[in-house]
Amino acid sequence: MTKQDRDLTALIGSRICHDLISPLGAIGNGVELLQLSGLGDSPEMALIAESVANANLRIRFFRVAFGAAAEGQSLAEREIRAVLAPGADGRKIEYDWQPAGDLPRMEVKLAFLALQCFETAMPWGGQVTITRQDGRWTMSARGDRLNVNADLWSLLSTANAEIDVPPAQVHFALIRPELQRQKRAAVVQTTDQTITLSF
Repeated sequence: MTKQDRDLTALIGSRICHDLISPLGAIGNGVELLQLSGLGDSPEMALIAESVANANLRIRFFRVAFGAAAEGQSLAEREIRAVLAPGADGRKIEYDWQPAGDLPRMEVKLAFLALQCFETAMPWGGQVTITRQDGRWTMSARGDRLNVNADLWSLLSTANAEIDVPPAQVHFALIRPELQRQKRAAVVQTTDQTITLSF
């Protein structure tokens, strides 16, 4: 993937997320108005409200993971924690985000792409601990049941055009170019119940 391809991919991701945020926000505002007027007190309306809130959080996550991130941009800690809050967007994984303070957006983008890989490998849930020390990130995951596709995980460190990456797992194909952009290398270790990724 060339720099131009990578930049274009990120710009497309940013554009899609930007265009989806507005209508989702409008739906959320409409649901809130119905609830305030007394017309929205029903299980159906509660389900719509929850679904809209979850979709908003997911779009915010995607905006960081797949959107553009320029040198010098930062991301606020409160935004990161809000997107990764327990129970957010219906996910089954608990994230222990330990880095403190605002962080370079490029680094958080890479971390969020990696978290997508963990979500793929942990469909039954589990816990992921994220740390950052002296600019180096470590992500440690534990789950009772893991679904680790060794071919996909190998893409984090080695280019292999023979591996077909399904659309739902595109994050595996995007991490290595982002690692190269940031002059980093990934190290992955797995067991039956753990995955550790550092870069």
